[in-house]
Amino acid sequence: MTNNSESKPWMDASKSDRQRAEELVSAMTLEEKIAQLHGGMKTINIYNVDMSAMQDLSDEEYDEMMTQLRVERHVEGIDSLGIPRMRVTNGPVGVGMGDGYPSPKATALPMTIGLAASFDRDLAYRYGDIIGAETAAYGQHVLEGPAVNIHRTPIGGRNFEYLSEDPFLSGVMGVEVTKAIQDHDVIAMGKHFVLNDQEDERFRHNVTVDEDVMREIYLLPFEMLVKDGDIASIMSSYNRIRGVYGTEYHYTLTDILRNEWGFEGYVQSDFWSTRSAASAINAGLDLEMPDAKWLNEDNIKSALQDTSLEEKTIDRALIRRFTQMFRFNQFGKEYDPQEVDAQAHGQVAREIGGQGAVLLKNDDQKLPLQADNLDNILIIGQEKFAEKACVGGGGSSKVDPLYTVAPKAGMEDVLAELGAQSRVEAFIVADDLSNLDQAQEKIAQADQVIIMAGIIASEGFDLEKPELPNQQNQMISQILAQDSEAVVVLKDSTPMLLPWHEEAKSILEVWNQGTEDGHVVADLVFGRVNPSGKVPTTYAAHEEDLMYYNHPERHPGVEEGAGYPEIKYTEGHQVGYRWFESQGIKPLYAFGHGLSYTEFDLDAIQVQKASDNTVTVSFNITNQGDRDGAQVVQVYAGIPGDNQPPKRLIGFEKIALEAGQNKTVELSISADDTHHPFSVWDTGKGDFVIAQGDITIQVGIASDQILAEEKINFD
Repeated sequence: MTNNSESKPWMDASKSDRQRAEELVSAMTLEEKIAQLHGGMKTINIYNVDMSAMQDLSDEEYDEMMTQLRVERHVEGIDSLGIPRMRVTNGPVGVGMGDGYPSPKATALPMTIGLAASFDRDLAYRYGDIIGAETAAYGQHVLEGPAVNIHRTPIGGRNFEYLSEDPFLSGVMGVEVTKAIQDHDVIAMGKHFVLNDQEDERFRHNVTVDEDVMREIYLLPFEMLVKDGDIASIMSSYNRIRGVYGTEYHYTLTDILRNEWGFEGYVQSDFWSTRSAASAINAGLDLEMPDAKWLNEDNIKSALQDTSLEEKTIDRALIRRFTQMFRFNQFGKEYDPQEVDAQAHGQVAREIGGQGAVLLKNDDQKLPLQADNLDNILIIGQEKFAEKACVGGGGSSKVDPLYTVAPKAGMEDVLAELGAQSRVEAFIVADDLSNLDQAQEKIAQADQVIIMAGIIASEGFDLEKPELPNQQNQMISQILAQDSEAVVVLKDSTPMLLPWHEEAKSILEVWNQGTEDGHVVADLVFGRVNPSGKVPTTYAAHEEDLMYYNHPERHPGVEEGAGYPEIKYTEGHQVGYRWFESQGIKPLYAFGHGLSYTEFDLDAIQVQKASDNTVTVSFNITNQGDRDGAQVVQVYAGIPGDNQPPKRLIGFEKIALEAGQNKTVELSISADDTHHPFSVWDTGKGDFVIAQGDITIQVGIASDQILAEEKINFD
């Protein structure tokens, strides 16, 4: 034992993390304990900030506003006790607003909706590996991510940083990101717990949801983070849940999270989501961020005096956090920020971006383009999508990129690497389309027109409707009317309505790409990368097909006399593809849909159930084309029950095949898996139970492209 550990026994690394935390807390004064319950920022009134105003700001105005909101994201250290300044950075799409201003530049990864579209576990780990490595390099201790709330509607303002409409897919990808981040001795933080699936009035609205729906859909990815990812921290949400703020809801923060799931980490508030002192700590909140608006010395001492709070409860909160800090070796580590390898990390971002892109439509095999046949290529679209790299994602998660590759420059790079002599020109359409007619001559002269369009959504507000802003639908239709061979490249934060769909021969969804935008798009359209992404959230054909249409109680909420909006999840389990199938509505592009530049054949599909309640799905898959590619085979279960959806995703596998290659693949799905693949929530028993009756196992390549099915029974 060193001299340091003799005077500070909690610095003895031979002891367990929990023991060290307990010894540290026992040595602290009450004032020191209180100082560790909250962040170190000077308190401001965030509730006066009009987040919805961000949608009308220019890039420069937006950056100025976010500069004002950039904060020192930390908990002050106590040198005499060896407690380090705990530095917190935002995620989940890269290292965002870290502790200290200015925040460090980092790799702007593709938005996590694009990561989910990859359906690739290994890629999700590599995504988290970049984030974890850069967080550690910059001397930060905590990365606020992954975010696993559900795309309940396509207009959700934070869909870009959430993953998908499916809880299992979101959970699987979130778990891999978590593991990778924490492999760098960085605390990962799952957010936003729970039911923060919409941004409008997020500081006020109340969510009402049936217990079985909450368990089977909205809590499920968080359960996977805890049980499969061993995540170290959870961030509570802004919204009320059944009339109680998420930061004060004992049922979710303690009964479910800790007592049922066995979570041993700590709970941090979302920034400025804390609404009380004693009630929040008693419910299970352990850390207020970013300031001491509530968990300050006056409030805490007053609560201790009137016995609404006990000091042992304060100790509990601190022990939870310090245990995780010891777990990840964050005590005694020097603050020594390092540079990151921007180019190496950028190459990984480029690969991730290509694997997450979804080829929605490709009539006449228009894509990939043959560069040798093209002398003049015209990129056309509005500035954010056709001139600049689409870094995407407004709000606290926005990354200040180390570098970016613009569309024109990236395309020129790829063409040069292919040995093509093509000339690339860009025409930037004004946001009001005032100069669109001037593009007619350039369109006529081009051998190939590539339209780039999209949307960059933001934290703080939901979209009014899933519609491309600034009249981009009109722009696309007008261009396609002149040139029906134009390729449409979408750079979206969330699936949009595509009213010009029939007019386009080829549509490629690349999402908000980030750092390597220009290279990724060119890799895809010229066939250097074969798209293999799948739709993670359904594209509706019409707005009236969506679950919330003409149902204001579902979104944006209704006033019922309580003084705040009530949002009611009256659709039950029928969210996303479950909604479309249960209502018999044909989507424009179904969940799991995605084309390729090659063709795949699946045969010899078999489904077998073993005595240990494991279901095995096996099949042969062949790449019948002349290009290497990858296919995602999806397994769904149709669970019997009046309230159950027609199907739920319970398994998937992404299989990479060389041209002409054949593989035999086997997937095993156990009834004991964390995502409860064959079970439903039994409110009476307070637990998941295997569904009674015939369960239909469906195997396919999209939710609406089922190739085989088999009934099984666990009775």
